Amino acid sequence: MSEAGPSDSDLAAFGLTRADVPDEEFDVFPDVWPAFLAFNAMSTQWRTGFGGAVGLDYGVIRDVTAFLGFTKKQTARLFPDLRVMEAEALLVMSESK
Repeated sequence: MSEAGPSDSDLAAFGLTRADVPDEEFDVFPDVWPAFLAFNAMSTQWRTGFGGAVGLDYGVIRDVTAFLGFTKKQTARLFPDLRVMEAEALLVMSESK
């Protein structure tokens, strides 16, 4: 699945142009799309320590997914996929140190 990128006016609101947006595109399988949306919405909800990010703040997952319109049951189903994305993100972040 994919969503349309930001409009020129959306980019301009942040002082950006199309040239600032990478051309790289990727596909997300439909069965993990809800987890991808939740992971993306959780992008500012990292717990950090002296060494950097240590994991997502699980205490806000229900609120974030509720804002996205997911039910508690849907949130429970996407949680394992969200944890896989979290683990991979932590690995990538640790490699960049």
